[in-house]
Amino acid sequence: MRSTTLTSAMMLVLTGSVWAAESAEENIRQQLSQVDSRLQVQSVQPAPVAGLYEVMLSSGETLYADMKGEYLLAGQLFKVDQEQGLVNLTEQKRNLARLEAMQALDEADMVVYKPTGEVKATLHVFTDVDCPYCRKLHEEVPALNKMGVQVNYLAFPRGGPGSPAHLKMQTIWCGTEAQRRERMDAIKGGERLDNESCENPVLDQYVLGQTLGVTGTPALITDDGTLLPGYMPAARLQQILKLN
Repeated sequence: MRSTTLTSAMMLVLTGSVWAAESAEENIRQQLSQVDSRLQVQSVQPAPVAGLYEVMLSSGETLYADMKGEYLLAGQLFKVDQEQGLVNLTEQKRNLARLEAMQALDEADMVVYKPTGEVKATLHVFTDVDCPYCRKLHEEVPALNKMGVQVNYLAFPRGGPGSPAHLKMQTIWCGTEAQRRERMDAIKGGERLDNESCENPVLDQYVLGQTLGVTGTPALITDDGTLLPGYMPAARLQQILKLN
């Protein structure tokens, strides 16, 4: 009888927890929708801190809310760890989201520079062909390939739709796999090519970058989803990627 009672009690606790989570998600979604209908909630999950819920927006931003959705915190959540010091839990979650987004991409939609031998690491790089530091990073690609790093370029024309960079990158993506690399090399080297138009993923990648926290170029995403903003020389990237 005692065992049955305990089991029943546990079932009630679990059922109550599920109800609370579902109720909190509904409350939070409703509150945010009333404040601004443009705030699109992607997910609501219990946060590592009791009483708080982690709210992921479709814009890539993270909020923290109470279960009624009456109080919101915008920022990063850190945990004090005796061995690691301050651990950024918010950024860890964003890394996971970026990793999943990169894994869902098709190489056929990118401009890919592969090493001749073993691929020891992969960098997804959001780039703008008119960005001086993007061009500087592009000069490092042969050195990165030599280290075993595969570079996958994604388009991020900072000026948005219809900008000169958008039209140039559209031209790049309208080529075949080999032509894309040739055109990327040419345009980043300062050459001018006639604009081409076709069905392409340039603007989709631009929007993806925004949702993943990309605000400038170059923006590099590593194999574990870490976002590295800005230019870094190959030697520094070799250290970050822990390559021999």
